[in-house]
Amino acid sequence: MPARSHIPLPPRYRDARPLARGGMGEIVLARDEELDREVAVKVLAERYAEDTDLRERFRREALAAARLSAEPNIVTIFDVAEYEGRPMIVMEYLPGGSLDERVSGSLPCRPAQVLDWLDDAATALDAAHAAGVVHRDVKPGNLLLDERGHVHVADFGIASAAGLDSLTQAGTILGTAGYLSPEQARGERATAASDRYALAVVAWELLTGRRPFEAETPTAEATAHVQTPVPSIRSMNASLPAVFDRIFDRALAKDPAARYPTAAEFVGDLRRGLYDDAGDTWHAQLAPAPPRRVVARRRTWLLPVVLVLLAAAGAAAAVLVATRGHGSATPATVVKTITTPGQTLRQTVTATQPTTQATTQPTTPAATDGATLNNEGFAKMQQRDFQGALPLLQQAVAQLQGTGSTTEAYADYNLAFTRFALGQCTDVLQLLDRSQQIQGHRPEIDDLRRFAQRRCH
Repeated sequence: MPARSHIPLPPRYRDARPLARGGMGEIVLARDEELDREVAVKVLAERYAEDTDLRERFRREALAAARLSAEPNIVTIFDVAEYEGRPMIVMEYLPGGSLDERVSGSLPCRPAQVLDWLDDAATALDAAHAAGVVHRDVKPGNLLLDERGHVHVADFGIASAAGLDSLTQAGTILGTAGYLSPEQARGERATAASDRYALAVVAWELLTGRRPFEAETPTAEATAHVQTPVPSIRSMNASLPAVFDRIFDRALAKDPAARYPTAAEFVGDLRRGLYDDAGDTWHAQLAPAPPRRVVARRRTWLLPVVLVLLAAAGAAAAVLVATRGHGSATPATVVKTITTPGQTLRQTVTATQPTTQATTQPTTPAATDGATLNNEGFAKMQQRDFQGALPLLQQAVAQLQGTGSTTEAYADYNLAFTRFALGQCTDVLQLLDRSQQIQGHRPEIDDLRRFAQRRCH
């Protein structure tokens, strides 16, 4: 059981246990008896408590962070107080740890998961910048995870709020060397562009397991941010899309004005690059999913769902036609009306009953690589030839299983889509789960899962 903290706290905070120590303060986990919830309490370190300038900087941290507490993906500040001569900030407790723990093993994280984390961080930073607050120390240790795995940006401890005089003397560098922008490394004032640069370094580290300018000493690494050209990210992780090199060239530009104007645009380009690089897949024709918490009224998700329903309607019509007559070639027409949120579709199916019933068996494709099979299957899906797509996609999934690639994720989705369109339930939900595990949440997966759950359970 964790040791109790020696830090004095007001009586309402009980069972304090150490969480972290470093920088200007110590952080403990405590229970707020009055509100019956766990909170994280950051207390200015005792050795700094008598320093007027540091006390003011600590107070300013609370001011900057409290201004942003209503924003999504920013750690909420509950109270700012002082007890026994030591200032403290009471904030929400996030039990998921930090992204620093995800990069400590020097192994790349799944790109789809990285993009979800970056979406959250970008939302927080863009909101802070709109409020005139610059974080100045964006790094994995300040990106905390809640119980659902969403990122919240913490520790605006050396933030610079617009309209407030800086407490940093000229030439003093604040921040962590591995994530310093070139202008910060030169001792210049940090801006919103500096935060976006640091987020790009975090993204690079999550995707490769290493920082782009990693060096033996902090001084050498800070110098590299200023002088060394941006390396190829694919030289550190060859499985990443080629377009990522261009994206990171811009995100890590030495000139702040040449970087992305918002963090959301940087993450959006990464997402488009990741999904477009997978080649011919059903998803490739869809607009990229909007970041979470951004209200988007577009109906792009209707495309795959409507197509599934149309295919199912066509199959039903074919069955109906096949059961009419007794050997004659009488055409039959069926009109199906399909209503989805915001849209009503009518499909007219005209079919001729064959003189002799025959069962068409899909041909087994010649063995080839999984990506090619997936592309060929997708081409048949575009033509609504789901029977022809089925064997191609089955073999593609078998060959790609376990690779963890985006192509595997798309093949899983394409096979699930095709089976559902043919009125089959075999492994549809399992395939969707596997696809989501690799590429993260996508609206198309959620929509198809909803329909499959209704039909298949």
